[in-house]
Amino acid sequence: MWIIIGGYGSIFTLKEKNAMKKAYLYKKQEKGKVLCFLCNHRCLIADGKRGICCVRENKKGVLYSLVYEKLISSNVDPIEKKPFFHFLPGSKAFSIATVGCNFRCLHCQNHEISQLPEREATIIGKRVSCEEIVSMALQYNCASISYTYTEPTIFFEYAYDTAKIARTKGLKNNFVTNGYMTAEALDMIAPYLDGANVDLKAFSEEFYKKVCGAKLKPVLENIAKMHDLGIWVEVTTLIIPTLNDSEDELRGIARFIHSLSPEIPWHVSAFYPTYKMLDKPRTSPETIRHAREIGLEEGLRYVYTGNIPGEEGENTACPHCNNILIRRLGYHIAENGITEGKCPHCGTPIAGVWH
Repeated sequence: MWIIIGGYGSIFTLKEKNAMKKAYLYKKQEKGKVLCFLCNHRCLIADGKRGICCVRENKKGVLYSLVYEKLISSNVDPIEKKPFFHFLPGSKAFSIATVGCNFRCLHCQNHEISQLPEREATIIGKRVSCEEIVSMALQYNCASISYTYTEPTIFFEYAYDTAKIARTKGLKNNFVTNGYMTAEALDMIAPYLDGANVDLKAFSEEFYKKVCGAKLKPVLENIAKMHDLGIWVEVTTLIIPTLNDSEDELRGIARFIHSLSPEIPWHVSAFYPTYKMLDKPRTSPETIRHAREIGLEEGLRYVYTGNIPGEEGENTACPHCNNILIRRLGYHIAENGITEGKCPHCGTPIAGVWH
């Protein structure tokens, strides 16, 4: 049984057998419960109940994904929009998402779809197969598939099965993620995951608890693990006035990234009031510029400003000779001088995925 709803597609009831996919990454427990170890909430779910993400349900001791092949959003995006600045620059990414999230961020920019299952206990989506996703990505001349908009971890089965097919067709895969998956999930997807932009939302447990409903430590561990696994990593921090913009906190983030590699790009982006955080002002350009300066002072080679088009911090410069190699305006690349992954002026290798 299903009902067509405007542009969203179909609402599937739990009675429809084909609406559910047996989940990966869980274990049966006593008294009909299941332990989900897809993300670091590690929910213990009773029969008939759902996890924190609200899109995985225990049905008589078997955990199911309720969003498998239920697409809520798809679009052809410039890869710079993710943002990825060192991952196939100038290419197009086929971006997909389902409803749901394992965070409850007060400033979520996509809350209409990410928080829908929690808010209304409803699963909405248009039936689109993994094969169709790959076919559309190829049709629109995309170089990669980006699992984004909501948290890709919560539609892991859909993302994993799609990524495996995409790899056989010469497409790369990337996650735009809060970084809260388990080590088990990361090990499973790693052979098919080429890049990840991780939201490092702050550098305090208090922020993660109050603003996101999560913990900081697993995110830090996963950024390190992704880097160790050879996944190309870029980090994004949305800077919110009075909440995560202190000198100490920004230096803490920069030092953490540097401890993994000075070549990991850090995107510092401007906040604008949205969702349940309408009481905070927009982030000033001066604050974003200062954050970039902090990152560079701490030894990071590539620090980028976001949500303020026209800034010098949008460009990629050679860390050795300082010549501008990629010149950007927003998501548009006006010039890309990187040659075979190197600076054409001095020959310095520029870290990234270029081919």
